[in-house]
Amino acid sequence: MRRRKFISSFLGATALGAVGVHLHSRFRPKGGSFGAAHLAKLTRHSRALGTDISITAFHSDQSTAAEAIDAAFAAIERIEQVMSLYRSDSQLCRLNREGRLDHPDPALVQVLERAAELSAQSEGAFDVTVQPLWSSYQEAAMNNQLPSAATVAKTLPLVDWRMVSISTEAISFRRSGMAVTLNGIAQGLAADAAREVLCEHGIEHALIDSGEIGTVGTHAEKDHWSIGLKDPRNTKGLLGLAALEGRCLATSGDYESTFTTDFAHHHLIDPRTGRSPAKLASVSIVAPTALEADALSTAVFLLGESRGRQLVASMPQVDALFVDKAGRITHTPKFPIA
Repeated sequence: MRRRKFISSFLGATALGAVGVHLHSRFRPKGGSFGAAHLAKLTRHSRALGTDISITAFHSDQSTAAEAIDAAFAAIERIEQVMSLYRSDSQLCRLNREGRLDHPDPALVQVLERAAELSAQSEGAFDVTVQPLWSSYQEAAMNNQLPSAATVAKTLPLVDWRMVSISTEAISFRRSGMAVTLNGIAQGLAADAAREVLCEHGIEHALIDSGEIGTVGTHAEKDHWSIGLKDPRNTKGLLGLAALEGRCLATSGDYESTFTTDFAHHHLIDPRTGRSPAKLASVSIVAPTALEADALSTAVFLLGESRGRQLVASMPQVDALFVDKAGRITHTPKFPIA
């Protein structure tokens, strides 16, 4: 499937990262001053984890910027080798086929442990074991149908994040037929990894888009990065601009992969009910890391606005913007919309 692409950057910038990233790092550049208009700009594009990716970096030495971007793309290749659903030899695909993976890559252990934490915080709304439900919708869609209530009921017991055993020695499923998708978190991890790599190479101003938006510092010529938020009912229009200064941005919406033309059934499936929730059209999250923004945009969409606001309020430096099915826009007080 095509991954969520609900965020439009006016700079056209986007990118990815590395294995072993510190998920809670704040990615503050070491020294240097912002607003350095003399810095050269370099942008490159690629594709990984089922989506288009790119990165824009500013630096006084273009060769340094090129080296940093090369390192970020090399790192995302390593992430894809481990976590891709699109490569049959990835560790994730092996885990899904065999139900057990011995000697897992540390990055896979790390991201699954963080996913489990977010599942607990969201009361199971975020759940990487939702893949069997997604597969049932894909299979039914081949015949222009939705999965029957009986199929959903039969599949739901296979969806439970608590039934995944995770250790540095092995990852395994406690129920036969389970499977994991990292589509709701790996791209955020990738953006964070890219930020880490760029900072290690001395980049102080960068914008990364792996399907989720990550930033390093501010725009080299302005006091923030301006990111366009797409209208969920007019994909060529914008709801407004998000001004990012160090935080990351992700959006989940009901319109990218739909199973019915009325947007009632789509790729955002509640792992607790097996159906798509009925009230929201999109949710945008800003958070300290892209991984958090990525996972929370899914979780909050599935929780709904009321419970979603409570979850967001419990997490430092996290804010949300909600669009309901009627087009009504609301947001938390510190969501940086212009």
